[in-house]
Amino acid sequence: MNNRINIAIVGLGQIGGYLLNEINIKKKNIEIKTGKKIIINAISAKNINKKRKYKINKKIFYKNPLEIIKKLKIDILIEAVGLSGGISKKIVIAALKKKISVITPNKALIAKHGDYLSYLAEKNKVNLEFEASVAGGIPILRALKDGLATNKFNKVVGILNGTSNYILTEMERSKETLSAVLKKAQKLGYAEPVNPKLDLNGHDALAKIRILSSLAFNKKISNSNCLMEGIENIDLKDIQIAKQLNFKIKLLGITEIINNKLFERVHPCLVGKDTYLGNIDGVMNAVILNSKPVGETVMQGEGAGPGPTSSALMSDLLSILRGNIKYPFGIPSKARNKINSYDVNNYTNSLYLRFEVKDKPGVLSELTRKLAKNKISVKRIIQTPANINKIATIVIITHKTSEKNAKNCLNIFKKNRNIKKKPTLIRLFS
Repeated sequence: MNNRINIAIVGLGQIGGYLLNEINIKKKNIEIKTGKKIIINAISAKNINKKRKYKINKKIFYKNPLEIIKKLKIDILIEAVGLSGGISKKIVIAALKKKISVITPNKALIAKHGDYLSYLAEKNKVNLEFEASVAGGIPILRALKDGLATNKFNKVVGILNGTSNYILTEMERSKETLSAVLKKAQKLGYAEPVNPKLDLNGHDALAKIRILSSLAFNKKISNSNCLMEGIENIDLKDIQIAKQLNFKIKLLGITEIINNKLFERVHPCLVGKDTYLGNIDGVMNAVILNSKPVGETVMQGEGAGPGPTSSALMSDLLSILRGNIKYPFGIPSKARNKINSYDVNNYTNSLYLRFEVKDKPGVLSELTRKLAKNKISVKRIIQTPANINKIATIVIITHKTSEKNAKNCLNIFKKNRNIKKKPTLIRLFS
């Protein structure tokens, strides 16, 4: 690698724009640390005239990013468009095939096409770095690939979406609804201003879990259907009841090996208020790694916003500038095998069930009877008085039961005239 390194940045949204500014500010510092002089000689985005927080040099602007690959000598491409396919996929493939190293924070792209992209990087002897795709500023991927590389992992648990974590934390603190807090998150830059759906529905966290699974267990990225729920249906009432029960609600991503099968899942959980995960609030992310011989490793840091993401991107940049060519997933592509998926129906867990019911005799006994019929035993019951509309709230905490039983049970309750809205189900974390 020459001392002069040419860099192109494709995508100038919140992340790309912030990173461009950071690189310009820190050029001298990067040169001191790596001995490399970096030149940003191409940038690209949808709209050259869009109002941006940071100034851009229009002389190096390309509307079509593929023209950059064709016309210029580029050493490193930074992709910050954020699509799982489309131009994100095209530009990264084009760069790798032309022996250009790639850095991306794009978890959707890596979760969907990471296996093929890593194969291309290895074939062309260049880097594909994606530290910023998981857990913002936490160097979790580097820990898996380097620091803990010889450990055997069996489980990874994380709060992986800073936006969701901020919303759940702020709902508890402010006693405001999810929609009201979401607007705050958008104003602060924690949630997408136009379409925050992927942060709320669990897709973002699932993409990150799939990347973590591949690195932790040395396997191909899975694409099977798995248990995935977001926080869209979490009501302020659930957060307040959870607090009474000494719990907090957190959106967790979990991946583990059970009987040599891979079990990945993302869903809200009730976690103990006084536990480590129960105290990760705001936009913070946290990851717990279980492995041998180290045991439990805990890492935490900010996971939302351009600052933490840019920090991880800069880490990847310095790694490449120092001349390290590594396997993108820690081991060669040909050594990473597919793994069968664990049957989610066999997953057992205690449940939090909230029912909004007509305030009349016999309703509670009817609920418990149907639960018993579906092999779900009751551990605790909480009732709140009826409101002005004569609707009462009943919360039931169950003993452990299978996911199959839980689904069957909820299907039966859908048809019950005494239940005024779809029951809320939240799993307890254990």
